[in-house]
Amino acid sequence: MSADLHVIALFGPTGIGKTGVATALAERLRGQGENPVAISADALQVYAGLEILSGAATAAERGALEHRLLSFVPVTETFSAGRFAALARAEIDAARDEGRSPIVVGGTGLYLQAALTDLELRPPPPPDLRERITAELDARGPAALHAELAEREPAAAAAIEPGDRTRIIRALELLEMGESPAPAGGESRLWTANLRHPTLLGGLVMDRDELYRRIGARVDAMVAAGAVEEVRRADAAGASATARKALGFEDLLRGDVEAMKRRTRNYARRQLTWMRRLEHVRILDAGRAAPTELAEQLVFPRP
Repeated sequence: MSADLHVIALFGPTGIGKTGVATALAERLRGQGENPVAISADALQVYAGLEILSGAATAAERGALEHRLLSFVPVTETFSAGRFAALARAEIDAARDEGRSPIVVGGTGLYLQAALTDLELRPPPPPDLRERITAELDARGPAALHAELAEREPAAAAAIEPGDRTRIIRALELLEMGESPAPAGGESRLWTANLRHPTLLGGLVMDRDELYRRIGARVDAMVAAGAVEEVRRADAAGASATARKALGFEDLLRGDVEAMKRRTRNYARRQLTWMRRLEHVRILDAGRAAPTELAEQLVFPRP
């Protein structure tokens, strides 16, 4: 990594193998005399007690590469992108001060932005507001609330799919709080916020059918590893509303593994769509190369 480059970031859809590429990249950097550290940018991997469900790096993977911002929030606590932004920026700055090479690894677009840019994040909602809107969505359905959003804020509704529960709820929260939701194209403009440090950004892609096959196998492996028991323990402990947003949490509580697979495929599709909005990203085909080759391509791209 060149002297004027301070951060490497890896983004990609769930199940594509980001941790493996980060580990290979760390080995490559160590060969250059650097001391890498991974900083997670995932909204659900922050939770202790949801490691299987969220796909957090395993103990063996953490042994191969130190990971920060994993499994440090009790499952009963709510967590926000604003809180993450402060923590991630502090971790990146501390790593640089220690002469280390930060590798930011994530699949949550907003969290990646929060870590790498000076993006000013919106305030979190009061808990009772989110609960009220969520209950209304559960009662009336996302399409009805999307139609309501379209009446109140057409530009914002145009940027949100009618079935996207999370973004519909957030847009209505912001309206209730006196804020304006981002209009169509607003998310891509957010990425143009100035990067805090010179950053090499790699985006992992793959043939969609192969990615979906991997997602199905990954969900089956999670279930075999105890994901159902994990979510039952978290539910019994009083998991917070944000912890329950983990892909498959409610599906596995109902014993519906196929629903988790469908939801995960849909999320991966949205992640790939978000990646296309990124500027200056080096696209790496994870279906055509091993992690070591992908790491080499990122650091030393072919002309």
